[in-house]
Amino acid sequence: MSVQSMCKTDTRDARATCEEVLGLWRAGCELVRVAIPDREALAAFGELRKRLREEGCPVPLCADIHFDYRLALGALEAGAEKLRINPGNIGGEDRVRLLAREALARGVPIRVGVNAGSLERDLLHRWGRTPEALVESARRQAAILEDAGFRDIVVSVKASDVPVMVRAYEVLARETDYPLHLGVTEAGPPPQGLVKSALGIGSLLLQGIGDTIRVSLTAPAREEVEAGYLILEAAGLRRRGVEIIACPTCGRIEVDLFRVVREVRERVSGLPLRRPLKVAVMGCAVNGPGEASEADLGVACGKGVALLFRRGRVVRKVTEEEMVEALIEEIREMGG
Repeated sequence: MSVQSMCKTDTRDARATCEEVLGLWRAGCELVRVAIPDREALAAFGELRKRLREEGCPVPLCADIHFDYRLALGALEAGAEKLRINPGNIGGEDRVRLLAREALARGVPIRVGVNAGSLERDLLHRWGRTPEALVESARRQAAILEDAGFRDIVVSVKASDVPVMVRAYEVLARETDYPLHLGVTEAGPPPQGLVKSALGIGSLLLQGIGDTIRVSLTAPAREEVEAGYLILEAAGLRRRGVEIIACPTCGRIEVDLFRVVREVRERVSGLPLRRPLKVAVMGCAVNGPGEASEADLGVACGKGVALLFRRGRVVRKVTEEEMVEALIEEIREMGG
């Protein structure tokens, strides 16, 4: 299961786009999609590939193209590792066959990207913006490539309406064997976009549906990558860095847990850890010792003091003033 994002810079600015891709790569992004709307952007895409090679950045790039098959051919020649197109609007049967032949020769997969906002008119007239319309559009678009002898196809059926999106993917997963790219399109800004993406993508992942994800936020692309990993982590599919488990606090709390959690989160964000860790920061004796003992590391707080746990065993008692530093030391030792 991989995490993707898409550049938000103008592709025609190769320098700015390169910096954004490098930032995404360092954040853990495993594939970056780049819009190529015209020939100027295509020329810059070639420059972008050169700059990334010079920086030693191995992240693959997916060229996102609509309407002009020549841009897709140019992207392949420039080294795109993946294409995102809709075969029905790329220029006719002969041009689709040419594009399919060139992609096949280079071993480049093609994503058929269906969105509820750009469905074919006949499907809208028949079904409206429904799961049935999304699935039928995906079948139709994929069939164009298959008729051209191309089968290295990834499919997405995205909608901003979460129930519609989830149902479309469920049907597609049941009735086809295409690899599926999951996402809630135009999810909006955080926290709304985060909630919609977590609900839509997460519910599918828990059913075993999906092969790669992209969280679409009206926010910097790096936040999409971070959210993607959090969704995979919550679904039990991938772990990286430090997962902080913390109680929501209540009237039993006798320490400033908000401050403690904030300090721990800030301190661990820059630690170069080689293995993921689950760290519990708990505020009272009700669930605290149990949750802390289940984590790799944890503290269970009392009045002015805390018990420090390591793999289920109490290591020592520390004061409230010492607990953050003591926990960070343990995180460095266990995760370093």
